[in-house]
Amino acid sequence: MLDLERLRALHAVATYGSVSAAADVLHVTTSAVSQQLAKLERETGQKLLERNGRGVRLTDAAELLVDHADRILSLVERAQADLEAHRGAVVGQVTVAAFPTAARGLLPAALRRLRADHPGLRVRLREEDPMQSIPLVLRGDLDMAIVQDWNNAPLPIPDGLHKGAICDDVADVAVPADHPLAGRGRVELKELAGDPWIASTPGSICCDWLTTTLRSIDAEPRIDHMAYEFATQLALVAAGLGNTILPRLGRCDVPEGVRLVELETPLTRRVYGLWREEAARRPALRAALEALRGAAAEVL
Repeated sequence: MLDLERLRALHAVATYGSVSAAADVLHVTTSAVSQQLAKLERETGQKLLERNGRGVRLTDAAELLVDHADRILSLVERAQADLEAHRGAVVGQVTVAAFPTAARGLLPAALRRLRADHPGLRVRLREEDPMQSIPLVLRGDLDMAIVQDWNNAPLPIPDGLHKGAICDDVADVAVPADHPLAGRGRVELKELAGDPWIASTPGSICCDWLTTTLRSIDAEPRIDHMAYEFATQLALVAAGLGNTILPRLGRCDVPEGVRLVELETPLTRRVYGLWREEAARRPALRAALEALRGAAAEVL
């Protein structure tokens, strides 16, 4: 009979491309993964890995086995979720990734709630942009990703993932204090066409969204500076170097030299959790989602 942990090791090598990468994900040594694969080769009577330059590649037999392993591991996860649901206890471990302002604005209150209400549950948090966290949930490295999209730019959700709404978050525009529109209560975004802008770093969901949004009011937006953290973006705004869009969730201190102005046509981002279909019945995931919703009601 095939050993589940050996199948998991082979599946990890196929997913991450190398024995060392698989070892990192499985939190074991490279030697331990190699030993599992050697035992699996003896168990199956088939060669599974071949040298390919400095790395390895999967043989045809290994590719066939990986296809089955993918379905087997999915069934195991579904069985574990069903057992947890049958027991009805919120226990075990949940690994959650959240984009920075959700990690700062939602997770401290949500984790406090979960620790008080469900002491048998351990939640581990890591900060990730949705562009990185969604593939990690799909591969099974994370149990839940807290992600965002905008009312004018929905985020495509890959097949195999469930979605649970957490909250809506309105954004304001941050302008230098000496900007001609800094004293206004509200502005239309098109009134800022032609201004210099400060965006998040390339490849992040916020950078792509801002570029698309500004293109809807301007031929080609002038993005002069890029910084991942809102605090850095606001420091650049305070220096008079451009405007930025600033959501209210997890908002950091606004420095002197910056004015926040509401938008006549609001820009709203939707915050929600994603998890795999196989884990949908886990009470721990449902408890985490409810705690996040409760935290959102507190802070927004």
